Amino acid sequence: MNAQARPIFEISRQATSVLFEKIGAVDTIRFLNQFSVGRGDYTKEREKWLGDISLNDAISKIKSGRNKSQPSD
Repeated sequence: MNAQARPIFEISRQATSVLFEKIGAVDTIRFLNQFSVGRGDYTKEREKWLGDISLNDAISKIKSGRNKSQPSD
């Protein structure tokens, strides 16, 4: 078998076309978005959101939030 390597843009275009045909535009875009590179520095941004909260404090806040959202009988 003598297969030639095709340019990646050609393979991507064909693959995207097949996905659109088989699963539709919305699901194709959702699928492709999982491979996109994000922006920013998550670690620095997380520090801004959370501050110096400890793991135990975070767990306590999660548990107390769950208890508030559950309906009482």
